[in-house]
Amino acid sequence: MITDQSNARWFKSSRSADANECVEIAFLGNRASTVGVRDSKDPGGPVLVFSGEQWDRFLGSEIWRR
Repeated sequence: MITDQSNARWFKSSRSADANECVEIAFLGNRASTVGVRDSKDPGGPVLVFSGEQWDRFLGSEIWRR
């Protein structure tokens, strides 16, 4: 899946411990239909893209709360 990121507004995670462990997310589709995740230290690098449903499941899981 290729998603246009040219108008993406990236947000740093509030869960990032310090400047060495920052991730950013951006809502890439209409009404958050897709969510991009990237390493803030490498903004031109690869982006993981998730559907809105996948992102909702991730946020509802216990994995990220550890």
